[in-house]
Amino acid sequence: MDLELTGKVAIITGGSDGIGKATALSLAGEGARVAICARSPEPLVKAADDIHRSTGAQVIPIPADVRDRSQVEAMVKRVVEELGRVDILVNNAGTSHAYGFLDADDDVWEEDLRLKVFGAIYFARAVIPCMKLAGGGAIVNVTTPGGKASPGGSLPTSASRAAGISITKALSKEFAAEGIRVNTVCVGNIKSGQQRRRWEGRVETDPDLTLEQHYSEVGESIPLRRIGEAREVGDVIAFLASDRASYITGSSVNVDGGVSPVV
Repeated sequence: MDLELTGKVAIITGGSDGIGKATALSLAGEGARVAICARSPEPLVKAADDIHRSTGAQVIPIPADVRDRSQVEAMVKRVVEELGRVDILVNNAGTSHAYGFLDADDDVWEEDLRLKVFGAIYFARAVIPCMKLAGGGAIVNVTTPGGKASPGGSLPTSASRAAGISITKALSKEFAAEGIRVNTVCVGNIKSGQQRRRWEGRVETDPDLTLEQHYSEVGESIPLRRIGEAREVGDVIAFLASDRASYITGSSVNVDGGVSPVV
């Protein structure tokens, strides 16, 4: 299926690894020009080179901290100056902070909300005027099933993801008449840097544990009996960002192998 993304311009946060990089690959492979951001310059530049070599697409790596509004605004300004527009925003930057309620102090809560909630707010606020001028656009927020049905010991990440789902729905209503669609993908366990870090933590007490064994064990608790590939998320996001999904807005799509207890 041709997603008809040739000539579109996309911004992907957290674009140096995992879901962000896979999404940039999917969008670039469909003809979009992409700008990716992350805090660490070296892996970001490497990811941009990898994506360009794989797709031939124009890829701009821009180091930026999504928690800093001035850096977000500067990135969007640069993208508009160099690529002329912004058609697609993928708010992907984030990590998992899952604690028992009494174990999460104010610093943990503040860091989580600044990264996942305010980062998405800053980028949406910066790109929506560009999209309005262009006659429309698409925003995809990456959240988790825990934002819909939060288990114990999942704070503050489940609260910030719930906020992301709520923001998705509110923005979809507010800007639909201007052709701006807003959706979310609720992502489960995926092969990513986050999972590799979890494996590295386990290796400290079990040095013989391989990464593939870790993935296999994680997969045992998933109805599809395997951990997901980042590209499986990237392809769903590319579809939602394309005109092939032109009648979809305000929706959440579980990309979790069947883990979510709710639709």
